[in-house]
This record gives sequence, C-alpha cells and structure tokens, in this order.
Amino acid sequence: MNRLKRYLPILQWAPGYGRDQATSDLVAALIVTVMLIPQSLAYALLAGLPAQVGLYASILPLAIYAVFGTSRTLSVGPVAVASLMTAAALAPIAEAGTDAYVAGAVLLAVMSGLMLTLMGVLKLGFLANFLSHPVISGFITASGLVIAASQLKHLLGIEASGHNLVDILLSLARNLAHTNLHTLAIGTGALLFLLWARRYLKPWLMALGMGARLADILTKTAPILSVLVTTWVAWAFGLAQAGVRLVGQVPSGLPSLTLPPLEPGLWSQLAVGALLISVVGFVESVSVGQTLAAKRRQRIDPDQELIGLGTANLGAGLSGGMPVTGGFSRSVVNFDAGAETPAAGAFTAVGIALATVFVTPAIAYLPKATLAATIIVAVVSLIDLPALVRTWRYSKADFGAMLATILLTLLHSVEAGIIAGVALSIGLFLYRTSRPHCAVVGRVPGTEHFRNVLRHQVELCPKVTFLRVDESLYFANARFLEETVLDLVNRERELRDLVLVCPAVNLIDASALESLEAINERLKDAGVRLHLSEVKGPVMDRLRDTELLAHLSGRVFLSTFEAWQALTERQPALARTA
Repeated sequence: MNRLKRYLPILQWAPGYGRDQATSDLVAALIVTVMLIPQSLAYALLAGLPAQVGLYASILPLAIYAVFGTSRTLSVGPVAVASLMTAAALAPIAEAGTDAYVAGAVLLAVMSGLMLTLMGVLKLGFLANFLSHPVISGFITASGLVIAASQLKHLLGIEASGHNLVDILLSLARNLAHTNLHTLAIGTGALLFLLWARRYLKPWLMALGMGARLADILTKTAPILSVLVTTWVAWAFGLAQAGVRLVGQVPSGLPSLTLPPLEPGLWSQLAVGALLISVVGFVESVSVGQTLAAKRRQRIDPDQELIGLGTANLGAGLSGGMPVTGGFSRSVVNFDAGAETPAAGAFTAVGIALATVFVTPAIAYLPKATLAATIIVAVVSLIDLPALVRTWRYSKADFGAMLATILLTLLHSVEAGIIAGVALSIGLFLYRTSRPHCAVVGRVPGTEHFRNVLRHQVELCPKVTFLRVDESLYFANARFLEETVLDLVNRERELRDLVLVCPAVNLIDASALESLEAINERLKDAGVRLHLSEVKGPVMDRLRDTELLAHLSGRVFLSTFEAWQALTERQPALARTA
C-alpha cells in the first residue's frame, strides 16, 4: 500500500478530505480559473497556436496532476517560457497556426510527457541539477525579453516574425509604418491598466477598507477585467472593421481525445526541443513547488513530480493541448487563495471546461492586443538584469556562463542559449573540481583544530606535513593531486611523513585510487610515509579491500589531532609557529 501511495499521492490526502478543505479548494479554484482563462489564451497566442489549444491544455492536465503530483498548491498549465520554447521548436517544421503546426504541438506535449514520466520512474530528478541557477536566471531573463519583443507586433497591429531578439526588432522596424492606431490604443490601454493594477490597485483597495488578502487576490485577477472591457469595446464599436485583430471564432465544447503524429522523422526533429521543454519546465515547477511547500512545512518528491508533470503533459497532448508545467504566478495565487490540496487543481479544470463550453462565443471578440499586453506584464517579472551585476561581483566564471546563455538566447535561439548554458555549467564544474583546493594545515596552538598555514598562526613540524584536500577525488583531478603532492615533497627536503587530511572527500573513484597507490609508492621510494586522516565511513568502506590500504606505508588516523600526537610526539622541540 505504501508503494502505491508513492506513485499515487492522491491516496495520501484523499481519505481525510473533508468539507472545510473542499470549501478552501473551491474558493481557490474559482479565483485561479478566472486568472487562467486569459493566461491560457495568451500563451496559446505566444506559441503560435489557436486560442482553444491553451484552454485544452488547462483541463485534463490539471485533473491528472491532482492524482500524480505531490505539491498541494502547484497550478499546472501553459506558461510563458514553455510557450516560447514550443514556438521555437515548431518553427522549422510548419507555419504557425496550421494543422501541421498544431499536430506538432500535440506531439511535443506527448514526447515531453513520455520523457518526464520515464525520468521519474528511473528516479532521474537529479539531472535537473545540471542547470545552474545563473544559467536558469540568464535563460529566463533573455526569454522574457524575447517574449516581450515578440508581442509588440500585436500591440501595434503589424506583421513581424523572428525567433531571436535581433530578427524580431528588425522585422518590427520594417513594418512600423503600418501601425494600426485602433489596435495601438487598445493594446496600450490594456498594458497601462495592467501595469497600474500590479503596482497601485492593491494599496488603493486597501485604502477603501478591503482586507490585504482579498485586495491581493483581486489585483492578480485584474487581467480578466481588461479582457472583459476590451472585448466589449471591440464588439460594441465593430473594431474588426477598423483592422483590429481579434481572437476569432473559438470552437465550443470539450476537447476530444487525439493521437499525436506517428512519423519517425517528426519525432526525431522535435526530440531536442521536447527534452529542453521537459527539463526547463521541471526545474521551474520544482522550484515553485518547493518554495510554496516550505511555507507550510510540507515537502514534495522531485522524482514523483517528474511523473506528475509527465502524466499531465501526456494528458495535454492526448486532449489536443500544448506542453504544460507549473506556473509561478498561478501557483502563488492558488496558495494565497487558500488551496489546501491538489483537488483545487481538479476544480479549476472543471471551471476551465465550463468556460470552454459556454464562454468561447464571447472570446471571438477579444483583441489579440489585450492578450499581448497580458503576456508582456506577466513576463516583466521574469526579467532580472541586476542579477548580472550580482553574479559578476560574486563569481566571474558563473557570470560568463550566465552572459553566454543570455546572448545566445537573444541573438540566436532559445535552444542554443540553454544548451550553451548547460555545457558551460558542466564545463565550469569540471574545471573547478579538476583543480581542487589543497592546503597545508597546522595546529592552532593549544587546541585540536587545524587551519591553513597561509591564513592562521599555527604550529608546524618540519618532518611532518598535513595536506588537506577540499574536494572529492575522481578521474578529472587525480593527476592534479599527484602533481601537488610530489611538488610538496620536492620542496620539503626534511619531510618524513605526509598526512592527507580528507574531511571533504566524499568519493574516491577508480582513477583516484590508482593515483593514491602511485603516490604511496613514489613517497615510499623517497623515504616518506603516507598517512590518511578523517576518512569518511562510506569512503573507508570502499578502501578496506583495496591494495592501497594493504600496502599503505603509513597509517589511517581517526582524526588529524590523533595523527599530530602520534607523528610529532618524539620531536616536540621542532614545533614552531608559521
């Protein structure tokens, strides 16, 4: 039964589900539904898909995540970055809005679902750790800029294309003379209202006597008001005849189950894009889920989250939707509105389904400029240019990876940016760990503590040297350790005992083991005994049956102080201060 609960988290909370929880979840679902309707439409527009695809991606995936997900408050659905990545992945295979393009989006969702589910079953959630925070921050910042720029064409009512910032801006410049003033008025008005609402609406409502929580929730649902007003204006004044582009007729009714295209060539073309969408979406979802869970002293299971997101994406693809992931803004609203269990997501799915059946006729008059304004305001919070300055001050290497990610995303494509960022992150890790910090340490007078001789006043012994290794030992740094030790021995002519202090060594792989054996033999030839101290239990377990311990010229000490006592007790007069 416990194993079943591991894969079906709904069994953990459903048995104790009561009226109070249902009430809280229903209230949260109502608020999130109102917020999700314009977002779903907007992100479908961003991905180059018909509006109903965004709605379809907000029904079945939410219900499925409620069964398989471990976060109590994560709200799954279309998000800005995944929508941009979807558009970038589909651009080479079909024209936006065509049947082939929609089929490609469905296939992307299914492929992403299969990848995430398989990763979850194999417990590969740790792979997301290869995306460092600077790389993710840089990628999201650059994506936010590209997304905002891509929506300017809808605000201006002109044609423009491109999948990087340069191409988009050049295309906008060429067509700027064809700006539709009615569209510009609608889009600019919606944009200014949403920006004002984000900054000033909550204080204004509180000044009228409204509670902080309710004012905050109403502020976050401001996009629905802009949708209602601009839709009425477009309908009442016949703005379609004035050249204002509307969403158009949206099919009513629930989505029907569908199968993705089965052409092997198409699957191979979209494989990289699906993998990147999966990994980036997983990282975003887990980050949001862990943040919200920590506030209620709850926890999420990253491996099960892979299964939850994977099955949600399968549901999206099989119901004609687009790739989905956990959205930050919706999840925060869901949390603040009092959602207590994933049932809130299932209730939200019901609300979106009802909207798809009954509200879609009115959506036909919704100006695309309003959706563009909604997207721009939503992604403004993603752009964090000051992070460049903070990262530069702290780590030049991480700044390099972050800047390369931003530039390649802006100037080439989202795929190039994220791939370069991952490659640079891994490269930087290998470089840093290939040259581990090693320090000669001495005893702090009158204590059992040992510190770096270059930073502290310590006692030393000319015939005994303590070398602390501050990194796990593996193939990339094994040779560096050999060179460091031999260089030290060549400098210290009186040396008779060398102690490798290993408190930070969590792993010694086969290559490092061979290097330690070689060090032991070379020191033995030079008349120097090799000792080890503070070797961790799991590392010691692996060393016990090796040739290293069988032929070690010295001893293995439990602590560095024990080694100091044993090796310097016969020569106390040689102890000195550095």
